[in-house]
Parts: sequence; structure tokens; C-alpha cells
Amino acid sequence: MSFKSLIQDMRGELGSISRKGFDVRFGYGRSRSQRVVQDTSVPVDAFKQSCWASLPPELLRDVLMRIEQSEDTWPSRKNVVSCAGVCRNWREIVKEIVKVPELSSKLTFPISLKQPGPRGSLVQCYIMRNRSNQTYYLYLGLNQAAASNDDGKFLLAAKRFRRPTCTDYIISLNCDDVSRGSTTYIGKLRSNFLGTKFTVYDAQPTNPGAQVTRTRSSRLLSLKQVSPRIPSGNYPVAHISYELNVLGSRGPRRMQCVMDAIPASAVEPGGTAPTQTELLHSNLDSFPSFSFFRSKSIRAESLPSGPSAAAQKEGLLALKNKAPRWHEQLQCWCLNFNGRVTVASVKNFQLVAAPENGPAGPEHENVILQFGKVGKDVFTMDYQYPISAFQAFTICLSSFDTKIACE
Repeated sequence: MSFKSLIQDMRGELGSISRKGFDVRFGYGRSRSQRVVQDTSVPVDAFKQSCWASLPPELLRDVLMRIEQSEDTWPSRKNVVSCAGVCRNWREIVKEIVKVPELSSKLTFPISLKQPGPRGSLVQCYIMRNRSNQTYYLYLGLNQAAASNDDGKFLLAAKRFRRPTCTDYIISLNCDDVSRGSTTYIGKLRSNFLGTKFTVYDAQPTNPGAQVTRTRSSRLLSLKQVSPRIPSGNYPVAHISYELNVLGSRGPRRMQCVMDAIPASAVEPGGTAPTQTELLHSNLDSFPSFSFFRSKSIRAESLPSGPSAAAQKEGLLALKNKAPRWHEQLQCWCLNFNGRVTVASVKNFQLVAAPENGPAGPEHENVILQFGKVGKDVFTMDYQYPISAFQAFTICLSSFDTKIACE
């Protein structure tokens, strides 16, 4: 029996048992007198009645390890996620078997989007832009054809909201519900009026010492509290700035990113970056529910003017765009994207680690994030350690925004 048929058999059996247990607990299909008696009895645990849930731990671990090793790409990797949804015992074992992206180079669960990418290799993704509704979709795949063949795995969605004094990009795990009050909201990107400074906010703290940002006029949009121990809100995780470049007089765009939650030593051999282990979720919903604050006015101090100085002072990781070279024959600025970018655009960039003090070492030559155009509304996005898919997506979104003083 193949692993696919095995999983289908397990899901079918567990589904029938769960429906049976539901009918027994609430008395469907019985008379009124029988319902009254059954409602007062002890609830039936449907999972304990299943032969799949009572498998010996050694055998169960061996089966799940075989499934995890064989299903290494999407869409077949969804079987690994299905195994994690069978019951609590299965979920705990799957979480132990599935390694973080840093070690496995695989994006399996939603929390993988908040964890740093692999070391030494780029995770290849692409972004599709919908101009009509100002929405951006991030997929895991090599090119646009992967989406049509169901080979591209949807990761994140972002929607642009224009304010009088700023622009917000709301980011969600659900491509059909990208709104400020969505239960799948995981963060946002906010720019200033000129589009030269951006702040990336995470809906949950990246480390125990993270500070929530609250503006002058704020209100709670979510009706449910995520966790009484950890307040939900806007936790700044990165600051992005573009140098003023009116009418392009200074050449290509120049940008710099300061990662508030990643130390500068993360790019050095043996360095580490904070890794989130789980998404906070509500007890009532199966998806994470986040509350955040909306401001009618943006204060100037919320967007720092000197991210590079702050990074050097606090030892934070600073990323800068790799300087392109002028091509005499093509009469344009060029970067080596190794075939991942095919269309010239002012939005194309590569980010490398900026040296904290002194000359740059070999680790500062590695491209941590690259973004470029391959079609009218299709862009590639490749990233690696120490940033996550969520952080890389927000940095790329800043390149889409209109920049009055940079073009």
C-alpha cells in the first residue's frame, strides 16, 4: 500500500469516527428521550477508538519519518501536514520530525514563514501582482508556470491600503481574506508619505524583549485576545530606508534595511538568529487571531531617520543593496542574478550584509535577498539565512511602493 493511499485510508476512518462521535455527543438520529440521557453521559473520545491513533510510538514514528522523507516537495508535501492533523500524538511526532527551514530548506507549516531560511542556499519564490485590487501573492516555486501546474505553493498575500499620510501593506496567510481584522493577519509594512522610509511590524513578538508599538490614537480591531500572557500588537522587526534620488540623478536606487530582531553576528560562521517556534492562536479559531492598532496620524519618531547609525550602535544586522556595475554595450546598470531575473527594472535589487566595523569579509558578499522582474506582473524573490520568508516579502513590497523622491 502506498503512503498516499495509507493517508487517505486514515483520514477516511478518522473522519467517519469523528462524525459518529459528534452524532453520539449531540444525539443526532435518536429520539428525544435518548438524546436527554446521552447528553448527560461522558463524551466519547473518537480518536482513542481508532487503530491509527493507538499505533505503537516506535512504529508510528517510523511511518511518519518515511512519509516526511518521501514527500519533500509541494503539492505532495501536503500529506505531511495531513498527518499532523490526525490527532495530538501524531502532531507532536510530526513537529519533532520536521526540521526548521534552516536545516531542511523546506517550508512545511505556517510558522516556517517566520523562521530563518537555509544556510548557504537560496529559497526560490516568486511574487504575482494584481494591479486591479493592489494585491500581491507570494508563492514557493521557480516560475509562473509552477502556479498553473499546481506546483507552486501559496505562502502569503499582501494588500495595499493608501492613507492620507502613509501607505500600509496588510499581510495575511489567507489569499481570500487580506484585511486588517482578519484572523489570519500576521503583520504589516508601513511607509511614510514620500515612500522613502518603511517599518515592518510583526503581529507577535520575535523575542521575549520585543516592545509593542502603540500610536497616539489606536483602537483594538480584533474581538478575541490571543493570549493573556503575550499581548498582541505591532512589534517592529525591520526598518527600510531609500536614499533621496530626485529624477534618478544619483543612479540606481540605494536602500538599506536594519533588522531589529537579528544581531549582526548572525551572518558570521556560528552566528544565530532568533527563531519563532509557533504562531499564537485563539482557542476558538483554528487560525491565528491577532489584534493590532490603527492610527489616524503617523508620528515622525515612529520612522527613524538614521537606521544605519542605530544598527551600528546596537549591533543589529544591516542589509544594503549590492552596487550594480555599468555595462558599456547595453548602456545600463547590471547585476548578476544567475538567470533568475530577465527584465530590467528599477525595482530589481540584491541585498548583502553591511559590515558592522572595519572591512567587509567573505560573509558580507553572500546575497541574502534578491528580487527582480521576470514578467509584467511576475517577480522572483530568493532569500536565505538569517531572514525569514515574511521579512523578505515585506522588504520586496517596499520596492513596489511609489517613491516620489527616489525616481
